[in-house]
Amino acid sequence: MKEEEIADPTTEKDERVETPTYAHSEEKIEVLPDVEDRSRGHLNAVFENPLAGIPREQLFKDVAEFCHKYDLMDHVETFKKGALISQDPAKATSLPELTDDERVALEREHTHKWSQPWQLYFLASMCSLAAAVQGMDETVNNGAQAIYMKPDQLNITTANIQGLVVGAPYLACAILGCWLTEPLNRYFARRGTIFISCFIAAVASVWEGVCNTWVNLFIARFVLGLGIGSKSSTVPVYAAECSPAPIRGALVMMWQMWTAFGIMLGNIMGVAFMSLSPDLSWRLMLGSTVVLPLIVCAQVYICPESPRWLIQHGKIEKAYTNFRILRPTDIQAARDLYYAHAGVELERKINKGKNFFTMFVELFTVPRNRRATWASWIVMFMQQFCGVNVIAYYSTSIFTEAGYSLTSGLLASMGTGILNWVFALPAFFTIDTWGRRNLLLFTFPFLAIFLLWSGFSFWIEADNNSSKARVAMVTTGMYLFEVFYSPGEGPVPFTYSAEAFPLHVREVGMSWATATTWCFNFILSFTWPHLVQAFKPQGAFGWYAAWCVIGWFLVLLFVPETKALTLEELDQVFSVPTRKHASYQMKNAWWHFRVWVLRQDPPPLPPFYQNAERLAEVGNFALE
Repeated sequence: MKEEEIADPTTEKDERVETPTYAHSEEKIEVLPDVEDRSRGHLNAVFENPLAGIPREQLFKDVAEFCHKYDLMDHVETFKKGALISQDPAKATSLPELTDDERVALEREHTHKWSQPWQLYFLASMCSLAAAVQGMDETVNNGAQAIYMKPDQLNITTANIQGLVVGAPYLACAILGCWLTEPLNRYFARRGTIFISCFIAAVASVWEGVCNTWVNLFIARFVLGLGIGSKSSTVPVYAAECSPAPIRGALVMMWQMWTAFGIMLGNIMGVAFMSLSPDLSWRLMLGSTVVLPLIVCAQVYICPESPRWLIQHGKIEKAYTNFRILRPTDIQAARDLYYAHAGVELERKINKGKNFFTMFVELFTVPRNRRATWASWIVMFMQQFCGVNVIAYYSTSIFTEAGYSLTSGLLASMGTGILNWVFALPAFFTIDTWGRRNLLLFTFPFLAIFLLWSGFSFWIEADNNSSKARVAMVTTGMYLFEVFYSPGEGPVPFTYSAEAFPLHVREVGMSWATATTWCFNFILSFTWPHLVQAFKPQGAFGWYAAWCVIGWFLVLLFVPETKALTLEELDQVFSVPTRKHASYQMKNAWWHFRVWVLRQDPPPLPPFYQNAERLAEVGNFALE
């Protein structure tokens, strides 16, 4: 059998590292060197599959020791089968050790991928509610700030104070909230972190509603950000770690879809309370967000803890119990547990003696991690600088400037929230089939077009004859922007970031990713009033349209696809040198331009991941 070539993860040079591939029959099997015997530069070749190449007898011995150590001897035969499946998943159904029912279960993972235990969907619903908390926290302030900005309310007189109050939660997320994720997860696990963050959000919601000065409101919203940051980092990771690979993207993107639902609820609260007295209306808008986080707090401990977190903390028997809850059969639970355990043990050897600081440094110094960090930064940065939260936070003010009354502006803002949620639904069906990259590459050009549409519509004179035309054009542009944002930059960033990092730096990596999005969220919310003052709506919208064009090229060159691969298989994807990936994607873009624009018939490009049959088969990842 030929040797498989794997891109060297330690360098950007055009070099290869040869590692043996293995067969099940009479061919000689070589054993990969132990991790301590390899140089640090070759670790990613091992990470591709920590069980690959282990002789069957040795594998069974390791499984028996594992089951004996963790009091799982009653399930040792199931774990042996699971280990064999993990060694070569592409040929799993041909293993003679499997029963007919077990073969059917493995096949159904791909033919009936939505046939999952109800507990998995209950967990997804809890994560969805946590996301709705997030979205509602963001947009109830949209209508409220149009009211408390009046001189007789909180005496907010400058754009600086307005931007500071609106952006306070996102400032807190960026500088503190997101970085609490790792210690909170370490001591309280995924469920505990979600509970704590939602409790903080509930307290801050009540606090917002009783504020009597803008300083008090700023402090309350800053505290709100402490809950938003750790929750936004933890919930997508929790969903990713509990979900099977074929539907992981769809379940993780529920975060953004139900964040959009929360955004819609926030806009609805603005409409619901707008007819009350000004001093009462904005308080009820902000205070209405107390309900959902309390529901999450009551529900979260009914869900199972993340099995991968339990494995990482040595609670193997409990992890198996939870995998059995979250998987249709014991053979799938045993397979996922043993495979994840093997990866965790390998990572534990590599990261022995490391602390938070060293893991953070490795986000940028280890090539595999650096590529994931850079790709996650791009999608998270662009989630803000595509301009969406200009609409989420200031749409009521934008609509009133376009010519709406305050009441009509609140109703029009509710429309943006409804569209944001409704058009997130298509991503539920496409994110694991069409892929993360394609959703972004398809939608970014439209985001740029409709931002320009909205901004340039302000050149229509707001006189008696044309004011209706200006209002209609601004509204249409902003609504169409939401239509294309929701299936692309809406769900992809949190899904992508939750799965891109290896387990041993996942909390730190997700903290980095979410701190990125909340940092630029604050910058956007703080600077928008200044942009509008300096460059008028035309220039302000044009600024973010330009970033959408830049974002298209960044995704094309530096963001690999991750759909339908296990969290462990993604190590090989991010081991490909950046220069190789960017070079190929430029050729691929030119090939598609020739086909679809010039109407030529060029020869197809070779698959990018040469000799990665497993990735191509499971992930459908070989580019056409």
